[in-house]
Order: sequence, then structure tokens, then C-alpha cells
Amino acid sequence: MVKKQHVDSKKTRPLGQGTALSFGLGLLFFIVVLFSLITISWWLTQHFIGQESAPVTSIVISGEMPYSQRNDILNAIEPVDMGNFFQVDVNEVQSYVLTLPWVYSVAVRKQWPNELKIYVVDQKPVAFWNGNFLINQLGQVFQAEISRINHYLPSFFGPEGSELLALENYRDLNGLLEFKTLSIDELVLSERFSWQLTLDDGVTLNLGREERVERIQRFMDVYPIIKAQLKAKIIAEKQQNQAVDYIDLRYDTGLAVGWKTIDKISQNKLLKNNDNNHLKAVSQMSTIS
Repeated sequence: MVKKQHVDSKKTRPLGQGTALSFGLGLLFFIVVLFSLITISWWLTQHFIGQESAPVTSIVISGEMPYSQRNDILNAIEPVDMGNFFQVDVNEVQSYVLTLPWVYSVAVRKQWPNELKIYVVDQKPVAFWNGNFLINQLGQVFQAEISRINHYLPSFFGPEGSELLALENYRDLNGLLEFKTLSIDELVLSERFSWQLTLDDGVTLNLGREERVERIQRFMDVYPIIKAQLKAKIIAEKQQNQAVDYIDLRYDTGLAVGWKTIDKISQNKLLKNNDNNHLKAVSQMSTIS
């Protein structure tokens, strides 16, 4: 009986040693993994701390910018501190860019690790307003460097607050005139909201306050007759320098035509530029019913 117990104790000893060895290996593995995690965490922390203090070194400017220039954008955001990528405020950058006269909208975003992207959309001028201002496609007035415009724009004149009304009527009336291959060079809206148009062929139309569309249609119907009359007048009087000065459509039926000589056209244009009104040198009047 004693001998059997001695044999069993010998069998139990190697089993206990194996368990201790497994526990030791597991503990060692845990310590290695824990040390590795601490090391990686420390490295990542140091890496991001270093990146956090990294400056913005690349500024990408893009968008629809026929008038604004890259240097305009860079000069505008010069007050912004670009020394720390994470601390650069995109809203601050956006507000500075929006102060530029030609800029209509701007979007700003950061791209890690060192890039700032600025997308700019310029104003779209559709007309001059009261000489020194511009109107965009929404009828909003703004002021910008006119010398950057390299294409034709019509001129509008009117009371403050009537910008959108002027633009809407320009689009409607100009659309009608296009059927006769004519267009509006100048639109004037008086303080009493009386309308006056100067066409691209130099003829001024007095439309009055009401029935503008109907009066334009009447003009389009009668204008070929007026030109034929002018041609006959030139042939009869042998005066090649005569032209139509204005057509007054402020009548229930019919209209009035004023004539001018070509050498007075440039004089009239000069007066318009200086005084912003329509002074005419009318030499003869005739009425068509």
C-alpha cells in the first residue's frame, strides 16, 4: 500500500512542473505584448505631437476665377498663421478670401498632413450699374476692378434698389429684340420708373412707364418702315450722314421719330458718358401713325 503511493507521487511531479512552465511562458508573452503596446503608443504620441506642430507648406487654389488671381488670394490670407496645420481655422481663411471684390463664394478645407485647399467662384458680371458698379447674374450690386473685364457689358442706370428690376426687364426686352438682331447697349430707369433703352445701332427708345413689351413689339413691327423712310430721305436729300436718333413709343397708337446727323453721334455719346443722361441733337421730327 505504501509502495503504490510512492509511485503516484512520482507521476504527479512532472505534471506540476509542466503547469508552472506554461504559466511562466504565458506571463512572459503578456509582458512582451504589454511592453510592445506601451512602446508603440509612446511612438505614435511623439509622432503626432511632431505632426501637430508642422506648418502648412502647400496652398492649392482652384475654382472658377476669370477675374480673381492667385496673388489676390495669397495676399488676402496673409494674416492667417499657417505655422500649425491643426490650428489653422478654415473659417478665418474663408472670411479673408470673401473680402476680395471679385469673389462670390469660397470653400476651404485642410488635407493632412500639410495642405490647404481653397476653391473660389468669382462674380459673374452681366452689366455696369450707374457707371462705377457692376450687377451679377442675381441682380446683386458689387464693386470691383473694371479693368479686368475683357468682354462687352451693357450699362444700366437707375435708382438705388432697382437693380433686380432693371436686370429682369433687360432680359425680357433684350430677348424680344434679338428677333430683329438688335440688343440693348444701355438701359435707363428714371426716378419715376420710366424706361429708356439705347440699342446697339445707336437708336434710343422711349418706352415710358407702362406696356413696355407691347411698345417694343410695336417698335419691331415699324422699325423696317422707319429704316426704309430713312433710306429714301438719304437718297432724296443726298445726306449720307443722317440716322435715326430716337423713337418715342409713349403713345397709344403710333410713335415719334427724331433724326440726327452722324457727326453728332459721337458728341451725344460723350455727353452721355459725362452726364449719364440722354441729350439729343434733334434736327427734324416726324410722326408715324
